[in-house]
Amino acid sequence: MNRRRTWAAAWTALLSAALLAAGCAQQQAASPRAGEAAETTLEKAKRQGFVTVGFANEKPYAYATPDGKLTGEAVEVARVILKRLGIPEINGVLTEFGSLIPGLKAKRFDVITAGMYITPQRAQEVAFANPEYGIGEALAVKKGNPLNLRSYPDIAAQPQARVAVMSGAIEMEYLQQSGVKPSQMVVVPDQPSAVAALQAGRADAITMTGPSLQAVLDSAKDPELERVMDFVQPVIDGKSVRGYGAAAFRKEDQDFVDAYNRELQKLKESGELLHILEPFGFTEQELPGEETAAELSRP
Repeated sequence: MNRRRTWAAAWTALLSAALLAAGCAQQQAASPRAGEAAETTLEKAKRQGFVTVGFANEKPYAYATPDGKLTGEAVEVARVILKRLGIPEINGVLTEFGSLIPGLKAKRFDVITAGMYITPQRAQEVAFANPEYGIGEALAVKKGNPLNLRSYPDIAAQPQARVAVMSGAIEMEYLQQSGVKPSQMVVVPDQPSAVAALQAGRADAITMTGPSLQAVLDSAKDPELERVMDFVQPVIDGKSVRGYGAAAFRKEDQDFVDAYNRELQKLKESGELLHILEPFGFTEQELPGEETAAELSRP
């Protein structure tokens, strides 16, 4: 027998065995040992000091400023909560709104901070935190509310009452279904025109979503106009039109959701949540109340 070939064969076998052992050891080091739990998204984010969030560049919920800073009501709420969870940095990933949930599930990011409404359909795919805001319709009138208008049915009950509404807006449908006649609607092309109609006396009220209304009133700076703060939300087909927005997580990240909810509750109880929301046009009327993700996720 050729000893050189014998030694070569033996050396090859020894080297192969060593490489195989090293590979197994490396694989065991990279994978959790039997009985050990894998690192959760929350644990990883705390260890790294940052978390990757998806947003859709939609004011006032989440958007990038001209200098590239990520902000918005959903982002700033999340920023405070995540810092208190030991995660000081947010790595924002811009995507289309329709790509938020697929991107979350594909692990392109770990949290959605886009002010996304909680719906039963979406709750089948993601785990929502409790809501951070609730948005419905809003009403503005002349100072003192001369016609005592506090709901759409109040407008319908007074044939002389006129309400300015933007052409094509969903509010036109809500008004009609609340009994307001077309002859009572002053249809305008945009939000500033609605304000002008109210100022000129061509309308007794204007209506749009809460943050939009607050924004136009802030811009108008007219002390003779006021928002109806005890406005009653319209009920269409047996349901309130009010929508609730929240951060969303992957289904398997329930520990992250629970931790997030605990800090969010503290913000609600301390009044700090309203302080965070106000710069983005939100008021007491947009606070989420006691609604929970579990309740809003029911079909």
